[in-house]
Order: sequence, then structure tokens, then C-alpha cells
Amino acid sequence: MMEGAWKEMEMRKKKLPIGIENFEKLRLEDFYYIDKTGLIRELLNNWGEVNLFTRPRRFGKSLNMSMLECFFR
Repeated sequence: MMEGAWKEMEMRKKKLPIGIENFEKLRLEDFYYIDKTGLIRELLNNWGEVNLFTRPRRFGKSLNMSMLECFFR
């Protein structure tokens, strides 16, 4: 019985989005993604005419912008 449950879990596993910067691709191709930044909520609550997004390199700026584009489109 345990073996059947393990196989089912293996089949439902989502892929890890290593190196993918396109949010729509993450959604359409069933990649694993959790947004823990609260970025959309923060933007909706504190919207400005101009918003500056500063983050260190390799910290998901492109993916965050792609996520915002999909959300507001």
C-alpha cells in the first residue's frame, strides 16, 4: 500500500524552476513556485506613480517583474 502512495506522489511532483525567469511558463508548464515576497499585496496597498525594485543580483528581479506583468495583464 505504501508503494502505491509513493508512486502517486512521484507522479504529482512539480518540476523545480531553476533558471526560468518567465512566470507564465512556470504556470503553464506546472513548475513549483511560491511567492513569499508579498510583492503584489504591497504594490496594491502602496501604489506610486513610480516604483523602484532593488534586490541583489540573482534574487529574482526578472521573475518578479514577469509575475507582476501576468497579474496586472
